[in-house]
Amino acid sequence: MHSLKIGDKVIYPAQGLGVIEDIQEETCNGQRVRTFYIRLAVNNTLVVIPSNSAAEIGLRRPVSQKNVNKFFQFMRKCTVDISADWKDRYKENFDLMRSGQLEDIALVYKMLFLLSRSKPLSFREKKMLEKSRELIISELAAASGLCADKISAKLDQCLAGCLRDLKSGSAS
Repeated sequence: MHSLKIGDKVIYPAQGLGVIEDIQEETCNGQRVRTFYIRLAVNNTLVVIPSNSAAEIGLRRPVSQKNVNKFFQFMRKCTVDISADWKDRYKENFDLMRSGQLEDIALVYKMLFLLSRSKPLSFREKKMLEKSRELIISELAAASGLCADKISAKLDQCLAGCLRDLKSGSAS
């Protein structure tokens, strides 16, 4: 995380895309610490993170442009288990969302999307479905340079393919 500079895009777990607005050396508990000032795109909030906590928090760069297509291949091919009890499922999904890793968020989104096709989701699961979609779209749009609407349409196409695969008996 020491290679980050002002203007770089980063992913803040569970919040999504942010831009480093400033980097300062500050004193914290008697030690000089490099501190990142990150503006979150989702709500324009300014978050301050000491660089020595960045990895622990899960702060990371967005996926690379070349990994955008790999993401859609992963989304299409990954299998999800929607049979778990709703409490266990929610806790597992919550932990995956907190990781901030795009593949984990994709698993949550795909599972909740497929589940929503067979039964109504709880309020919490609907919110998690919306949040996971928002996080995926914002990161892939930043990585690819495509607008959010194009990424959204591509995500919808990918999931439509997953539904076709399920109906034809292929992998989920």
